[in-house]
Amino acid sequence: MHSPSPTTDESTGPYRWRWLILVAMLVAEIMDLLDASIVNVAGPALEESLGAGSVGLQWVIGGYALTLGAGLVLGGRLGDRYGRRRMFLIGLAAFTATSLLCALAPDIGSLIAFRLLQGTAGAMLLPQGLGLLRENFSGPELTKVFAVFGPVLGLGGIIGPVLGGFLIEGDFFGLGWRSVFLVNLPIGVAALIVAARFVPKKAGDRSVRVDLAGAALVAAACALLVLPLNQGQQDGWPLWTWLCMAASAVGFALFALQQRRTAATGREPLVTPGLLRKPAFTVGLGGIALFFGGLVGTQLVLTLYLQVGRHFTAGDAGLGNLPLAVGTAIGGAVSGAVLADRIGRAVLQIGPLVQLAGAALLWFELDGLDPASFSIGDIAPGVAVCGIGAGMVIAALFSFILAAVDDHEIGSASGVLSAVQSIGGSIGVAVFGSVFFARAEAGDFTTGYHHALVVQACLLVAFLAISFLLPKKGRPEEEQHGITTDAAADARHAAV
Repeated sequence: MHSPSPTTDESTGPYRWRWLILVAMLVAEIMDLLDASIVNVAGPALEESLGAGSVGLQWVIGGYALTLGAGLVLGGRLGDRYGRRRMFLIGLAAFTATSLLCALAPDIGSLIAFRLLQGTAGAMLLPQGLGLLRENFSGPELTKVFAVFGPVLGLGGIIGPVLGGFLIEGDFFGLGWRSVFLVNLPIGVAALIVAARFVPKKAGDRSVRVDLAGAALVAAACALLVLPLNQGQQDGWPLWTWLCMAASAVGFALFALQQRRTAATGREPLVTPGLLRKPAFTVGLGGIALFFGGLVGTQLVLTLYLQVGRHFTAGDAGLGNLPLAVGTAIGGAVSGAVLADRIGRAVLQIGPLVQLAGAALLWFELDGLDPASFSIGDIAPGVAVCGIGAGMVIAALFSFILAAVDDHEIGSASGVLSAVQSIGGSIGVAVFGSVFFARAEAGDFTTGYHHALVVQACLLVAFLAISFLLPKKGRPEEEQHGITTDAAADARHAAV
């Protein structure tokens, strides 16, 4: 077999190894999804092995999402300047290496530091996938490529806690929780070999400027917000926690101002300034932070309740997430295939109402529990209904927010939405973890779960109000990925 050409040549037709590029991109995305959720079931194991308390666990889980979200837009810019293939390989190698460091961590402080580095590596890795796929696929093929992403990534999100529980409970070779990070090594090395061999080289655009000042402002503002949320409950909410949160708000305001000034001087900002002047897009960012903060936070509380409150093993706690995952898959399928097109923005109001109904059902299920005979089936209906409502929103939310932006702004807007989604998840881990542990440390696990449901309800009501400010119709799926209108029409015609 001849080695593939190291560079692309548009005149010779489609690159023959392009489907292997898709495989490498999917592997990278799945590694990120696994690392975002696989650690959720490792709490008791980390406490036993490294002495990790509630705050340490929140940092291990939420710290990854924090640095990932804070660096995503910067990672995309670095790919534009230095070449997406180069940044993909660097990011993938760094992600694999930091996974090994996490597995070797001797104490909880080291593990937290390595998780922060792992999130940074993910921020360099993940933004390159979309650009690489656009460079190597076009027309109907590109539409098919993005159609593959949803089901595969959905599966990755479902198997994360299940795989994590299986690895920890199996305690293979006595590795315990360390195996949840070591699993990345063979996957990452294989993907690195495939990407290095088959992803064609394409030079970056050295005229693209990287806004390091803007990236530093975002990172500082995010850190100033998440740090007090993680530490506040344990420390009794001293003055410094409130000062940090106030400084975070100032930091985000300075970032918006700095982006406008950067654009006004003719330089390239991290975020297209026009996006921040669109009210629907701006409130949409708030909606994403509220929704995903609540979703990620309640998933964490469910796992903690099963393991800490009901003494489930890691494997059983992983399986306990299945009602939520199945419900989310059902809600997403119904919303994406039927409701979003037929009823438009109303799907974003029905979804949170279904979630609220599920939370109410779960509340009463928790009240009626017999601790001596508890099983996941006792709360599965409420958890599944919550998942259905969440899936309805997840499948449609980005399309309605992107409908508020111009075509040339889609790339920047998508990067910002993904970053806010990740940062919102990190904030959710901090908030919901603190709310649950405030009661769990006194042994009152059911009340801790009840309080988490109250916080979720407040976030859902706020999201419901915001949803009325979004466009009434969503942007078609293929246009969300930058496929031209003609190409999208050709793809739909071919499908028919």
